Amino acid sequence: MHTVYLSLGSNEGRRERNLRRAIKKIGELIGTVERQSAFLVTEPWGYESDHKYVNACVKVLTDRSPREVLELTQKIERQMGRKKKTVFDADSGTFAYADRPIDIDILLYDELTVDEPDLQIPHPRMAERDFVMIPLAEVRDER
Repeated sequence: MHTVYLSLGSNEGRRERNLRRAIKKIGELIGTVERQSAFLVTEPWGYESDHKYVNACVKVLTDRSPREVLELTQKIERQMGRKKKTVFDADSGTFAYADRPIDIDILLYDELTVDEPDLQIPHPRMAERDFVMIPLAEVRDER
């Protein structure tokens, strides 16, 4: 079995319900959810929005490969109404983050390092984000 840490966030709809639903689906499709952090309300990161996030982190025991975990987390996001990771900002001509009912990121997978165009483990920006590091420390029991 492998240990994977996932970060979850929601700022659309019933945010806490979205997180609970995603965690249930993670348990059904990916593996045993061994630990779950408390929910943390935070401001949007990397873009402007009137909608605050609710974030959490889970520790999952899985027999799935990192690629399978990625595919399954993306499937859960789509099932829950996630359309895309980013949206095009016509004013700046760049892609930007957008509000979402659910976002699931792979933070860590055992001690593995993966550097592929669509999959980076450890997550490359997790240390910049308190909304990731605080719940992660809780499920890793590092507080």
